[in-house]
Amino acid sequence: MTARVQVPGQIRRGEVIEIRVIIQHPMETGYRHDETGTAIARNTIRSVVCRYDGVEIFRAETSSGIAANPYFLFTTVAESAGTLQFDWVDDAGVEESYRVPIVLAN
Repeated sequence: MTARVQVPGQIRRGEVIEIRVIIQHPMETGYRHDETGTAIARNTIRSVVCRYDGVEIFRAETSSGIAANPYFLFTTVAESAGTLQFDWVDDAGVEESYRVPIVLAN
């Protein structure tokens, strides 16, 4: 799994910024069957967490109704230069992370 994250290019301290993230994941609902009739196991992203320099600023707990390659959009206040860390886990127990730097304009 991989992610694409968008943050503004010019960020000033105290500014409200919009963060967009797409996580590439096939999202199997568990309702389909393969060609032999065997049920395909459910495997969706269960939770997504974003931390800004270690402080949780966003959390989503998802269900089987979420689309493949889910898209999340949220805002936060740019308090300082630092790192956004995204962590997610799917039903198979696979945990992934992705980091993006926050760089403040002078």
